[in-house]
Amino acid sequence: MLRNFEEVIEQTRKLGGREVAVAAAGDREVLEAVRLAGEKGVARGLLVGDEGTIRPLAEELGLGDLRVVHEPDPAAAAVRAAELVHRGEAQVLLKGLVNSSDFMRGVLHPEKGLRTGRLLSHLAVFQIPGTPKLAFHTDGGINIAPDLEAKKGILANALAALAALGYDAPKVAAITANEQVNPKMPATVDAAGLVEAWKAGAFEVPCVVEGPIALDVALSPEAARHKGIESAVSGDVDLFLMPNIEAGNVAGKSLLHYAGAQMAGLVLGAAAPVVLTSRAETAQGKLISIALACLAAAKG
Repeated sequence: MLRNFEEVIEQTRKLGGREVAVAAAGDREVLEAVRLAGEKGVARGLLVGDEGTIRPLAEELGLGDLRVVHEPDPAAAAVRAAELVHRGEAQVLLKGLVNSSDFMRGVLHPEKGLRTGRLLSHLAVFQIPGTPKLAFHTDGGINIAPDLEAKKGILANALAALAALGYDAPKVAAITANEQVNPKMPATVDAAGLVEAWKAGAFEVPCVVEGPIALDVALSPEAARHKGIESAVSGDVDLFLMPNIEAGNVAGKSLLHYAGAQMAGLVLGAAAPVVLTSRAETAQGKLISIALACLAAAKG
């Protein structure tokens, strides 16, 4: 169990620095994150982009003599950075100052990218004040309205990531509005289907899956008792599987803005961890995602 992001950084530091290929690295916040990652022994940057932009920024920020691969076009830089990971010269791919769609085209490039044939999905990790451990949410960032088969892929991706992070048997809550299976609420039907798949041994990683389950029951044993629900995960959920992108997005942003949570995020399903953060994300926020990706890459 990971209690906070400091533990993630410390565990990553103990493993020795990974190489992170940065696509379109000519961005101050990205380079500051790379500087922090190097300073903390988390990762070394392999920078792809316009060298004429990158070098002055790197010098201004006090970065050491990092390797820079000159590729001024951001879309081409995304492909080149993905290729470096594909060839094993780096273990993690990080988005820099490049459009997300161009970045993902690099990830999915048929010859140079990180395709695996698996569904791509997003895993958000939250450090929430007053809680004893990190909370994992999926998928509030990529898959808009996944059906049952897509949710199986999303869950499989997240379980593999948690296993790489050292979780032996993650507790999973398939979140819905209530605990009753209702054909008029497809998310409840999907949640029951995920439980059936888990019982049938569909997931390689040992886990416990419950659903349909409302968020209050997932979070509070008292709420479960009040509703007369016996639960093996209530109050101790590791992974919250969201019914759709809106629910995941709202839950995540509520934690950030109302609860003062910190967030890291990874794209899963590729051949290596991919860090896809907002251009507005701070250097510290990017550092946390880099550390999480490096830890997953080292243990996966």
